[in-house]
Amino acid sequence: MHLITNGVKHQLVPIFMYSLNGILLKNLCKKILVLRHNHKIAVYSHGHAQAARLTEEQLQQIEQFRKSHVPLRNILRFFREQDVGCAVSSQKIYNVVAKIKWDRMQGRNTVEEVLRLSTKRGYIVFYRNGENNNVLSDIVVAHPTSIAMLRTWPYVLIMDTTYKTNKYNMPLLECVGMTPTGKNFTVAKTFMCNEQATTYRWVLQQIKNLYFTSYSCFYG
Repeated sequence: MHLITNGVKHQLVPIFMYSLNGILLKNLCKKILVLRHNHKIAVYSHGHAQAARLTEEQLQQIEQFRKSHVPLRNILRFFREQDVGCAVSSQKIYNVVAKIKWDRMQGRNTVEEVLRLSTKRGYIVFYRNGENNNVLSDIVVAHPTSIAMLRTWPYVLIMDTTYKTNKYNMPLLECVGMTPTGKNFTVAKTFMCNEQATTYRWVLQQIKNLYFTSYSCFYG
């Protein structure tokens, strides 16, 4: 007697229990899992962990690709062109990239990593914390080259705010300058906690400082 549930075959085995004088007490049927497939072996290896395992060489290639900002779909296409029978999935590559980012952050949270990378790469950073807590509320980031272009062509400054278009649901203010030939260049990007007048006043003051103040290091 067999029972099939969710594609897995089970076998019902009768179990008899007797008392000391030989009288039948209970007749039970216990469900025992039969460890064999009730279907044919899969022809394709996609989705199987063993077949989708990456080699050390492939892991190093993924890390090099991400340093060059190669999209994940292009990485997957590269592996499949190298090996027609490659069973690596896009989710597997995504997990590897996420692990590389996590290892690189060394326990730092996202905000700490942004501040560290901005400082390391020479960006000028202004930030402030909330009034009632020690949580970062607003941050302004500008590159020295952008500041130099701003001081060269300071006459036109365009500002636009996008709302809830990022994972933090924070307004993103982008300041853009314009050259005499009509070309745009980014001056600064700002994450703001809200769109109140006091917040805009603080942001505009930091952008105003970019016109006149000389910077050679990180500013907080």
